[in-house]
Amino acid sequence: MCCMNAPVRFPTKIAVLLRDDLLVWQRLNVTAFLVSGISTAYPEVIGAPYQDADDVTYLPMFRQPVLVLEGSKELLTTAHTRALSRGVTMSIFTSDLFTTGHDADNRAAVRTVPTAALDLVGLALHAPRTAVDKILKGAVMHS
Repeated sequence: MCCMNAPVRFPTKIAVLLRDDLLVWQRLNVTAFLVSGISTAYPEVIGAPYQDADDVTYLPMFRQPVLVLEGSKELLTTAHTRALSRGVTMSIFTSDLFTTGHDADNRAAVRTVPTAALDLVGLALHAPRTAVDKILKGAVMHS
Protein backbone atom coordinates (compact mmCIF):
# COMPACT_ATOMS: atom_id res chain seq x y z
CA MET A 1 0.00 0.00 0.00
CA CYS A 2 1.37 3.41 -0.98
CA CYS A 3 2.07 6.07 1.60
CA MET A 4 -0.61 8.80 1.68
CA ASN A 5 2.02 11.45 2.43
CA ALA A 6 4.42 10.56 -0.37
CA PRO A 7 5.43 13.64 -2.36
CA VAL A 8 3.72 14.03 -5.71
CA ARG A 9 5.93 14.85 -8.68
CA PHE A 10 3.85 16.67 -11.25
CA PRO A 11 4.87 16.41 -14.92
CA THR A 12 4.25 20.14 -15.29
CA LYS A 13 5.12 23.29 -13.40
CA ILE A 14 3.19 26.45 -12.75
CA ALA A 15 5.63 29.30 -12.29
CA VAL A 16 5.50 33.06 -11.89
CA LEU A 17 8.53 35.22 -12.65
CA LEU A 18 8.50 38.69 -11.09
CA ARG A 19 10.86 41.56 -11.73
CA ASP A 20 13.11 41.99 -8.71
CA ASP A 21 12.57 45.75 -8.33
CA LEU A 22 8.82 45.67 -7.63
CA LEU A 23 7.31 46.96 -4.40
CA VAL A 24 5.68 44.34 -2.16
CA TRP A 25 2.11 45.38 -3.06
CA GLN A 26 3.05 45.24 -6.76
CA ARG A 27 4.49 41.72 -6.41
CA LEU A 28 1.30 40.49 -4.78
CA ASN A 29 -0.97 42.23 -7.28
CA VAL A 30 1.00 41.04 -10.31
CA THR A 31 1.10 37.46 -9.02
CA ALA A 32 -2.67 37.39 -8.50
CA PHE A 33 -3.35 38.70 -12.00
CA LEU A 34 -0.84 36.38 -13.67
CA VAL A 35 -2.08 33.15 -12.10
CA SER A 36 -5.66 33.98 -13.04
CA GLY A 37 -4.56 33.54 -16.65
CA ILE A 38 -3.14 30.10 -15.93
CA SER A 39 -6.33 28.94 -14.21
CA THR A 40 -8.52 29.90 -17.15
CA ALA A 41 -6.22 28.58 -19.89
CA TYR A 42 -5.55 25.27 -18.14
CA PRO A 43 -8.68 24.24 -16.21
CA GLU A 44 -7.16 20.79 -15.60
CA VAL A 45 -4.79 22.35 -13.04
CA ILE A 46 -7.71 23.26 -10.78
CA GLY A 47 -8.63 20.80 -8.04
CA ALA A 48 -11.96 20.12 -6.37
CA PRO A 49 -13.73 22.57 -4.06
CA TYR A 50 -12.71 22.57 -0.40
CA GLN A 51 -15.10 21.83 2.42
CA ASP A 52 -14.65 22.32 6.15
CA ALA A 53 -16.01 20.14 8.97
CA ASP A 54 -19.22 22.21 9.07
CA ASP A 55 -19.90 21.52 5.37
CA VAL A 56 -19.08 25.09 4.30
CA THR A 57 -17.78 24.93 0.73
CA TYR A 58 -14.88 27.02 -0.57
CA LEU A 59 -13.59 27.64 -4.07
CA PRO A 60 -11.21 25.17 -5.68
CA MET A 61 -7.57 26.12 -6.12
CA PHE A 62 -4.59 24.87 -8.09
CA ARG A 63 -3.93 21.21 -7.44
CA GLN A 64 -0.17 21.67 -7.69
CA PRO A 65 2.31 24.14 -6.21
CA VAL A 66 2.97 27.51 -7.82
CA LEU A 67 6.61 28.54 -7.88
CA VAL A 68 7.21 32.27 -7.47
CA LEU A 69 10.59 33.39 -8.75
CA GLU A 70 12.28 36.71 -9.33
CA GLY A 71 14.82 38.14 -11.69
CA SER A 72 16.05 41.26 -13.41
CA LYS A 73 14.27 43.16 -16.16
CA GLU A 74 16.70 41.56 -18.61
CA LEU A 75 15.92 38.07 -17.34
CA LEU A 76 12.19 38.69 -17.80
CA THR A 77 12.82 39.70 -21.40
CA THR A 78 14.99 36.61 -21.95
CA ALA A 79 12.42 34.29 -20.35
CA HIS A 80 9.67 35.83 -22.48
CA THR A 81 11.72 35.24 -25.64
CA ARG A 82 12.51 31.66 -24.59
CA ALA A 83 8.84 30.91 -23.93
CA LEU A 84 7.80 32.35 -27.28
CA SER A 85 10.48 30.37 -29.13
CA ARG A 86 9.23 27.16 -27.48
CA GLY A 87 5.59 27.90 -28.22
CA VAL A 88 4.72 28.14 -24.52
CA THR A 89 1.77 30.43 -23.88
CA MET A 90 1.95 32.70 -20.87
CA SER A 91 0.23 35.49 -19.06
CA ILE A 92 2.14 38.77 -18.88
CA PHE A 93 1.98 41.93 -16.81
CA THR A 94 3.65 45.10 -18.06
CA SER A 95 4.54 48.23 -16.12
CA ASP A 96 1.79 50.11 -18.02
CA LEU A 97 -0.85 48.02 -16.26
CA PHE A 98 -0.11 49.73 -12.95
CA THR A 99 -1.77 52.86 -14.38
CA THR A 100 -4.89 51.26 -15.86
CA GLY A 101 -8.15 50.66 -14.05
CA HIS A 102 -9.82 47.67 -15.65
CA ASP A 103 -9.48 44.76 -18.06
CA ALA A 104 -10.31 46.62 -21.29
CA ASP A 105 -7.70 49.29 -20.51
CA ASN A 106 -5.17 46.58 -19.61
CA ARG A 107 -5.61 44.82 -22.93
CA ALA A 108 -5.49 48.13 -24.83
CA ALA A 109 -2.24 49.10 -23.08
CA VAL A 110 -0.55 45.82 -24.09
CA ARG A 111 -1.95 46.00 -27.63
CA THR A 112 -0.15 49.28 -28.39
CA VAL A 113 3.36 47.93 -27.64
CA PRO A 114 5.40 45.69 -29.98
CA THR A 115 6.50 42.38 -28.48
CA ALA A 116 10.18 43.34 -28.23
CA ALA A 117 9.32 46.62 -26.48
CA LEU A 118 7.07 45.22 -23.73
CA ASP A 119 8.20 46.51 -20.32
CA LEU A 120 7.56 43.24 -18.49
CA VAL A 121 7.26 43.17 -14.71
CA GLY A 122 5.94 39.62 -14.53
CA LEU A 123 4.95 36.52 -16.45
CA ALA A 124 3.39 33.19 -15.57
CA LEU A 125 3.40 29.91 -17.40
CA HIS A 126 2.31 26.31 -17.14
CA ALA A 127 4.29 23.80 -19.15
CA PRO A 128 6.27 20.58 -18.84
CA ARG A 129 8.81 20.76 -16.00
CA THR A 130 11.89 20.74 -18.23
CA ALA A 131 10.53 23.49 -20.47
CA VAL A 132 9.76 25.72 -17.48
CA ASP A 133 13.24 25.08 -16.06
CA LYS A 134 14.89 26.09 -19.35
CA ILE A 135 12.67 29.15 -19.85
CA LEU A 136 13.26 30.46 -16.33
CA LYS A 137 16.98 29.55 -16.12
CA GLY A 138 18.74 32.21 -14.04
CA ALA A 139 15.72 33.11 -11.91
CA VAL A 140 15.84 32.62 -8.14
CA MET A 141 13.12 31.76 -5.66
CA HIS A 142 11.24 34.85 -4.50
CA SER A 143 12.29 35.91 -1.04
